Amino acid sequence: MFLQLLVVLLALWTGSRYGSLALGAISGIGLALLIFGFGLKPGTPPTDVIYIIIAAVTCAGVLQASGGMDWMIQVAERMLRKHPDRITFLAPLCTFFLTVLVGTGHVVYTLMPIICDIALKKGIRPERPCGVASIASQVGITCSPIAAAVVAFSAISASNGFHVNNLQIIMITIPACICGLLAASAASFRRGLDLDKDPVFQRRLKDPRQCQYIYGSSATTLDKEIAPESRRAVYVFLFALGVIVVFSMAQMLGGNLLPSYDAIQVVKGGPESIVLPGGAIESAKQLAAAGVVVEGVTEVVRKPLAMNLVIQIVMISAAALMIVFCKAKPKAAVVGSVWQSGMVAVIAIYGIAWLADTYFGSYMKEMQHMLTDLVSAYPWTIAIAFFLVSVLINSQGAVVVAMLPLAYTLGIEGWVLLGVFPSVYGYFFIPNYPSDIATVNFDRSGTTVIGKYLLNHSFMMPGLISLLVSTVVAYGLSFCVHHFLGVF
Repeated sequence: MFLQLLVVLLALWTGSRYGSLALGAISGIGLALLIFGFGLKPGTPPTDVIYIIIAAVTCAGVLQASGGMDWMIQVAERMLRKHPDRITFLAPLCTFFLTVLVGTGHVVYTLMPIICDIALKKGIRPERPCGVASIASQVGITCSPIAAAVVAFSAISASNGFHVNNLQIIMITIPACICGLLAASAASFRRGLDLDKDPVFQRRLKDPRQCQYIYGSSATTLDKEIAPESRRAVYVFLFALGVIVVFSMAQMLGGNLLPSYDAIQVVKGGPESIVLPGGAIESAKQLAAAGVVVEGVTEVVRKPLAMNLVIQIVMISAAALMIVFCKAKPKAAVVGSVWQSGMVAVIAIYGIAWLADTYFGSYMKEMQHMLTDLVSAYPWTIAIAFFLVSVLINSQGAVVVAMLPLAYTLGIEGWVLLGVFPSVYGYFFIPNYPSDIATVNFDRSGTTVIGKYLLNHSFMMPGLISLLVSTVVAYGLSFCVHHFLGVF
């Protein structure tokens, strides 16, 4: 068991070193070793989650190709330039809400050099807003109704008896994460020396070439003309998000705006298996999955269209509308950063989640035996596991898909898992994520750094503060909603 765990960890560590597609591909080597080398039974790849990611990323990629994201960046830049003295607080909120809207943190790369430029022009140390803004761009993933992590949490929770839709999830995570980001911004407001008192920065200014590099150019998107079609694409995208929210709201209020269909499910309180003629034993779940109705074991019920299918249909339709009516070019969408980064996430989740499901599925009883006492007494400690796995896996969606089924199997209640949901973002700990590296390169002042000892980087302090505050607030909100309002 522990040797096989070493194979899993080694695959994740090696994949994280190479990054990008390697995370998913090298997980395939680990999967092959577990199946062909150790004889473990293959787990199930998370196809439902992958389909939703593909649909959402396609829609966001087409939005980028239409020029709609450029308009959104312009709106954010205008606000930031109007209040430059508040850049340390406003910049993280801008990157956060851009991610919430689009479902991926890679949309903020255009905004990062603008944040740095505004800070320099105002005499503010760029490390202060840039460090928190990079963290905020990833924090927003747990707050987006179309992000992989949120979709995966909802789908996996539903299959484990905890029915919570995307809107209910973000009603907990958005206020919690905003609190965390505001705390991180407050801690960063006077972080480091002011530029006029920083001896390292002042020495750089004495070099004419360095001074020209730092102050000689200006990053902006305001001089870019936005076509009417680009604005229409944003309206289409926002309308699509609104449709998803309306369906989720109706579901929360007990209504049903979606079509319903006959479905086979296991009878509550019925037997878990049945003996067929000839002595064969069949699982009740397998009978239901095969569409077989057996009195007292499985039954026919009317179920509305699942929200995961609704999201796929709405997102793909919105992408089509933007192509037809907003002059978005499909080829431009495919080569865009949003679509490419999204497809990389699909491969990562595909490989990592399949590898994790194969391992944990084979040793579920042993895991329960080892961890049940701890999680029974302190269920919130699962947040530590989420965080540690996220340090190895640069994907919040992959962490959810890999770890959430195990958490439910250990008997942890759904409201607890929702409360610790923000803890799935821990890959700021080792600064090798593209958004962090890009932010360091965008900061012309050189104040946003990785650090000589790797872990003493500009993202550690705001990342830890944001994660701790967000998780504590989310846990408290989820506790109150569950115990006092009885929603979950």
